[in-house]
Amino acid sequence: MKSPVIGLRNIASALTIFWFLFVIPSACWRANLCGKYWPNITSKTINDIKNEIRKDIVGQDAVVENVIIAIIAGGNVLLEGVPGVGKTRLVRSLGQVLDLPFSRIQFTPDLMPSDVTGTNIIQKDEEGRMQTVFQKGPIFANLILADEINRATPKTQSAMLEVMQEHKVTISNVVYKMEEPFFVLATENPIEQDGTYPLPEAQMDRFIFKLIMEFPTVEELANIVKMTQITMDETAQPVVDGQTILNMREIAKEVPVIDDVLNYAMNLVAATHPELPNANPIAKKYIKYGASPRAGQALITAAKIRALMRGNYNVSYEDINALAYPVLRHRIKINYNAINDHLNVEDVIGLLIKETK
Repeated sequence: MKSPVIGLRNIASALTIFWFLFVIPSACWRANLCGKYWPNITSKTINDIKNEIRKDIVGQDAVVENVIIAIIAGGNVLLEGVPGVGKTRLVRSLGQVLDLPFSRIQFTPDLMPSDVTGTNIIQKDEEGRMQTVFQKGPIFANLILADEINRATPKTQSAMLEVMQEHKVTISNVVYKMEEPFFVLATENPIEQDGTYPLPEAQMDRFIFKLIMEFPTVEELANIVKMTQITMDETAQPVVDGQTILNMREIAKEVPVIDDVLNYAMNLVAATHPELPNANPIAKKYIKYGASPRAGQALITAAKIRALMRGNYNVSYEDINALAYPVLRHRIKINYNAINDHLNVEDVIGLLIKETK
């Protein structure tokens, strides 16, 4: 009797061959990648992006990789970290490497929605007649740093919902679309909570990832000091352009996911819900609210890109497990039992991964 593991490997090998022979040429043709772009749509291109960012960012390899995945996927990222760990520098460096315009919005309690999206103003035309003109806000850029987003009032935070999900802004019943690729990286300070407004669940769900920017090690701290003694400016150079990112996005959509891996990912998302019939015992004991269906979409979309980054042409269980943490950590709420047992969200996700089949 053949081992089921061998059977799965045969299926994966067959899918890889099919992908090379049929899917890649088809996707290449549809995205106009043949010739100029297709040779560069490889893991090497993404590694070149990461290596260029390393000129400005010391350490934080997992954060950099997941931010690149989010940009290619067309998602947004919530970044948590103490001041000074390089959040702003990371976005500026990304803008230079991807050759895209960058805009920073400093969120404060007195920031109004029109300060973010823009507003209609009245001005004279060349003939002296008064007319209404739309004055674009700082949201009209490709890369947006929403710094300390939880310091803005709920009214201003809600102004970000439409643009983050649909990549458009509606002002006075007129729709203004964002230029693609469009990416929002919002930051939170985990230390200071005074004068902040917790993000609503609807907005939290708009972030494909929540990433944690850890404090650097002593060695990394020394390298940061050496780097900034030479120059405080970013030194990264353009590697790709916005169109290449969009082409990567189209190619990633074609990466196959076998049913067993897809079902595993969906079972993992469903395992976060304690209210479901036959709910996971871990969820019943430790979780108050589970992840939304967007978590399943984010998990598969990001896993396809992660597979490509590693030169693989099908999604593996490893891709799903690695991305479960950034996808789920802001979408589930743990209860008092978890706190009483000294477990955080990361611990609960780890337990779910061990229990899910």
